[in-house]
Amino acid sequence: MSLPPDTSQGVVDALGYLQHHLHELTERQNVSENNINITLAALTAQLQQLMQLVANLPPPPVSNAPPLPVSSPPASPPPTPTARRMCPKLSCPLDFGGECHNSRAFLNSYSLYIHLVPEQFHNKKERILWALMFFKSGHAAKWSKNVFCQEADTGVFPI
Repeated sequence: MSLPPDTSQGVVDALGYLQHHLHELTERQNVSENNINITLAALTAQLQQLMQLVANLPPPPVSNAPPLPVSSPPASPPPTPTARRMCPKLSCPLDFGGECHNSRAFLNSYSLYIHLVPEQFHNKKERILWALMFFKSGHAAKWSKNVFCQEADTGVFPI
């Protein structure tokens, strides 16, 4: 772009300064986009690993006990129930923002929860959706948003 010959030196200097900073900002944006793409790729790989872990979970145990015989109603009131098995109080995984240094802790916490209460999840999609509930910030939230946008666009859950 050429400037008119009567342009003051101050305007020329200001224009040069702005062009220089625009170039710097463009470079920073490219670096940020590259970092986001790397993080999204890592998250996708981790989610696939998580899906493989979930897919390889053993099915809940099936009881081989014979069916109970049908009997007439008891004449006396039923006995009071005995003490129930105490289960540990489970904490949900902490929210995950997509940081690589937190990914293993999130996966471990998620896997532990799934292993301890498999009866709360009836299929893989429920497990995945439950994990996505914790993608509330950072790159993980952006990735999760894209998953749900893709589902809204296609009508098919993409995972």
